[in-house]
Amino acid sequence: MIKDLPPNIVKDIAIAVALEGENAESKVWYVYLINLKNQPIENVLITSKGYGEKEGKLVKTSILRHSIPLVEPNSYKLIEPIDEQTFGLNNEYWLSYYIGRDIFDKKFIFLPESIVDNNFIKLPVINKPGVMIL
Repeated sequence: MIKDLPPNIVKDIAIAVALEGENAESKVWYVYLINLKNQPIENVLITSKGYGEKEGKLVKTSILRHSIPLVEPNSYKLIEPIDEQTFGLNNEYWLSYYIGRDIFDKKFIFLPESIVDNNFIKLPVINKPGVMIL
């Protein structure tokens, strides 16, 4: 039963959208998983999708699935590139991982127009500008 499961709370794990570079025509963006823990996480599964309204029409992107066998302590892994055209949508990342035999999961949602210069920080571990959800 669900009530018998322990409340495994996700802490010290972040999803970040980082600005990788830019030229006169466009900017290059990547999404990362950041492990700020002092222990590794294993068997990481991430689904990503975009959804919302654009120009008065409901829009959904494809659901992408990613698997990462291991993320070392205080390190990061690339999840996927992201197109600026999706920044006007909700960009959802659903993360599941194991620490030992315990499973953890959390949904991270970048709201429309949240990936903007005003929200930029220097991302920990990655040391690039971007937006992070912890």
